[in-house]
Amino acid sequence: MKKLVSCLGVCAALAATGHARADVSSWVYVGGGATRLKQNHLTLRTDPTLAIEAGMGTNPKNSLIVGGMFKLATLFGDGADLGLSLRVASQGFVTGRFGLAVDAGGYQRFWGEKSSGGQASLVLGAPWGLTLSLGGGLGTNGASHYGATLGIDLARLTVYRLAGENWFPNPSPAYRPKE
Repeated sequence: MKKLVSCLGVCAALAATGHARADVSSWVYVGGGATRLKQNHLTLRTDPTLAIEAGMGTNPKNSLIVGGMFKLATLFGDGADLGLSLRVASQGFVTGRFGLAVDAGGYQRFWGEKSSGGQASLVLGAPWGLTLSLGGGLGTNGASHYGATLGIDLARLTVYRLAGENWFPNPSPAYRPKE
């Protein structure tokens, strides 16, 4: 009986809730471009690239937002690289205005001369979710790559957009600074 009462007490304590303020930033990017590849320090070629990235970060009210990214880079003619990165972004970047983000992390290549390594990107954000990503990486088996993609961040274009509100208001942005 004591165990049942104790168990019910613990369940009641865990079920009690207060007001949560768990605002997060998020990114959903799709872009195209080109990647220059080198493997075994010899083979040099350029592949058309489709980049798909998604991630979440800290509250957009902060001036610097820190989060994580999942990255998929499809290199047409070869294969796809998978990556996980840490992102540090400015508030302007997150809210769909002019801003900057820096990504750094690892990648895994399952095709060709398989490779694991590190990668980093400088990501420039313009209003309306327009995004330019410049990046590169170094890995095992003499692999290296660098490239650029241009695309749209769908979260920065829609739910986080604060750019252009004077002529095209965002009725329910995920974050709005105090006016």
